[in-house]
Amino acid sequence: MGFFNTIINKYAAKRLSEIDNFKKNPIQTQEKIFFDLILKAKNTEFGKKYQYSTIKNYNDFKQNVPVQEYETLKPYIERLLNGEQNIFFPQKINWFAKSSGTTDARSKFIPISKDFLESCHFQGGNDVFFIYNNSFPNTKVFSKKTLSIGGCTSISKNGNARIGDLSAVIISNLPTWSQINTINKKIVLIPEWDKKLDQIVKSTYNKDISQIIGVPSWLKVLLENLLDFTGKNNILEIWHNLELFVHGGISFSPYKESYKKLIPSEKMNYLETYNASEGFFGIQDEFITKKNDFLLMLDYGIFYEFIELTDYHKNNLKTIPLSEVKTDVNYVLVISTNGGLWRYIIGDTVQFTSKNPYKFIITGRTKHFINCFGEELMIHNADTAIAYACKKTNSNIKEYTAAPLFYENNESQGTHEWLFEFEKEPENIDVFVKLLDEKLREVNSDYDAKRFKNITIGFPKYTIVPKGTFLKWLETNKKLGGQNKVQRLSNNRKFLESLFP
Repeated sequence: MGFFNTIINKYAAKRLSEIDNFKKNPIQTQEKIFFDLILKAKNTEFGKKYQYSTIKNYNDFKQNVPVQEYETLKPYIERLLNGEQNIFFPQKINWFAKSSGTTDARSKFIPISKDFLESCHFQGGNDVFFIYNNSFPNTKVFSKKTLSIGGCTSISKNGNARIGDLSAVIISNLPTWSQINTINKKIVLIPEWDKKLDQIVKSTYNKDISQIIGVPSWLKVLLENLLDFTGKNNILEIWHNLELFVHGGISFSPYKESYKKLIPSEKMNYLETYNASEGFFGIQDEFITKKNDFLLMLDYGIFYEFIELTDYHKNNLKTIPLSEVKTDVNYVLVISTNGGLWRYIIGDTVQFTSKNPYKFIITGRTKHFINCFGEELMIHNADTAIAYACKKTNSNIKEYTAAPLFYENNESQGTHEWLFEFEKEPENIDVFVKLLDEKLREVNSDYDAKRFKNITIGFPKYTIVPKGTFLKWLETNKKLGGQNKVQRLSNNRKFLESLFP
């Protein structure tokens, strides 16, 4: 065991004990977070407006404070951007994580306090490696180089607030000691994606990289460019000690087969995190069973609430605390944080797979689904079916999207239209779509019921689009690199048709 592992183990033991404690005492942990947040914020503008000093329990909180979406918080956030303080949280807030979602042009600016950066995002990053080191005590990731692809930073017009995507905010604030084995942050924070890509390739092809961190779609582009630059056949011929890919932002399922070819090693490990602009929520903590669910991180300064997705679609915003959730139910995630978000709907949907400890999967987005015919098709369903069809047909998908298509003069019947951009096309696209449809029917009973005898939903319509179609859309809409992503499912045809202007 090396020097770095010895140091990590020293700090990891205490933290792993704390994680074990919140796994055993989840409700008490959340209650402590709740009361800490209320106490700290009671004298802020928000706290006074909603009478935090009178809040004695969760029911008081629900009655006093309305559920929020970005539009309702936007006027307050704009004041923060202009330098006002003590609005949501008593701590000074100068940093904002810019989040533009998948396809919306409108940007969101999420306030990041010092407490939130340290107790949530930094702690989450540390926990990833404590958990990994616990499973692989002889790992070399701490003694070799790390490559993390970030976004870009910029100064707001008032000269005080600093704005960047989440990865940029984190990289810009990392303590000096944590950057010893990382690639030059000036390079990974270059705002122009093409220039950044070129500089990363040229500065890392001869480095001893043991771990890479980023969004699967954009890391894949980098790795392919690295192979082109070096003329090598796979990434292990360049980075011999590569052993870990920490990823998040989008589902890894559609990219899994591609990464097996890029990094052909059974010893390569993949660890998924759920780290959004609004908070660090979950870590994949099981490697032996290779389960893909997340451990809900309960002591990061975040208080969790949940709305059943069926209620949300009916505009019923009734929330429940963690103690009342059930497994196998789709919930809209609602959070309150020491960064200054209160009862905030972040737009993601989750489903619990376990309550002892609390583990979950991400099933989609509140606005990114298809339910025109009562099928409740979620992104998790689509990703699972795409991965299945790819594996069965020995094909690789690059990007995809789907939207409803109504039959002419009949808005109660129709089908789904899929656009596929393949890296490696299946020999028979009809077989691919048949497998996709069959898997969707298997994993989604609502979809299966509506597909029965083609009565409500007919067999999917599909089109293979030219390579570069989605990239061109991202480039046109200034969404190259960083944490930008393609909208997988839409309940209307706006995005799908925007790909062919």
